[in-house]
This record gives sequence, structure tokens and C-alpha cells, in this order.
Amino acid sequence: MVSAGLEILGLGLCVIGSLLVMVVCGLPMWKVTAFIEANIVVAQTIWDGLWMSCVVQSTGQMQCKVHDSVLALGHDLQAARALTVISCVFGVLGLMVVIAGAQCTNCISAENVKTRVVNAGGVIYITSGLFVLVPLCWMANNIISDFYNPQVPASKKREIGAALYIGWAATALLLIGGALLCCSCPSDGNSGYSAKYSPT
Repeated sequence: MVSAGLEILGLGLCVIGSLLVMVVCGLPMWKVTAFIEANIVVAQTIWDGLWMSCVVQSTGQMQCKVHDSVLALGHDLQAARALTVISCVFGVLGLMVVIAGAQCTNCISAENVKTRVVNAGGVIYITSGLFVLVPLCWMANNIISDFYNPQVPASKKREIGAALYIGWAATALLLIGGALLCCSCPSDGNSGYSAKYSPT
């Protein structure tokens, strides 16, 4: 019973984490304009994401432009695209594996095989979390380095956007949920009942 509860909790956390990773992949707010000059009246805000750059006017109008060339992007952006998409694919794959081996489904009949399948799903979710953690930290490191670099002009400096914070929350959910799925194995040979009877 405790094992089934851990499975449901772990799967719920992992599904929420995977959905957040997909949101982060599409959000354009990875890098945001830094307001570091004395003038606080700014006519526009610039958002840079994995797939597009957006300019938000002070009137509320927003214009976005998709990155035309993949080869013209920086190495960090190319790697972030690839790793984030791989993390999304792993999230869907992990969901299918865990559902196939869950205690509440009949896809697999043997209990020990079900346990191994759920554990494999937990490992897939942990791997998905690590895949999305790498580009988040890499991008944050580049943003912070450029921010404190005196050779970068103030107009080119960016701050950490909301997408990175959502991504870190998604990573935490994936890692915790995957660990719960790896720990949700019932003891070998039990049938779910703890009562023992003495022979007559």
C-alpha cells in the first residue's frame, strides 16, 4: 500500500515536472533586459528564448521573431535547445514506462518485473531532470558572467528570466519524483498481506 502511494506521488511530481519542462522549452523569457542605468523610464523590454526573441513595448504590444538560422546561434543556445527537447522526450518516455509497470495496471503480470519497470521509469525521469538542469545552469552562468563583465555594454546585458526559475523548479520535481519511483519497490515475495499463520 505504501509502495503504491509512493508510485502515485512520484508519478504525479514527474508529470508536473515534465509539463513545466515543456513550458520552459517554449517560453521566450530565458534572458530578460537588465535595467541597470539611471533612467527608469524604458520604452521596451527584450526577451530572449530558445526559439525566438521578443520585444515588449511599454504600451503592452509584443513583437516576436523566430531565430532564423540554427548555425548563427551561440553554442550555449544550441546545446540548450537540444538538451531541453531531449528532456521533454524523456519525460514522455518515462510516463509510458511507469504506467506500463504501475501496480494499478495490468500491462505486466509479474510483480518483480513491474517493480523493475517502475524503477527504470524513475531512472528515466532522473535523467530527464539532469538533461534540463545542464542548459539552465549553463545559461545562468553566461548571463551572470556577461552582467559583471565591464567590456559588455549596458544595452547588451541581460538578467535571469522567469523561464530559468521555472526550469529549476521542474528539475527539482523530476529528481524528487524519480527518486520516489526508484524507492517504491515492494519487498520480494510478499503478496500485500503481512499476516502469518502457524501451520496446523
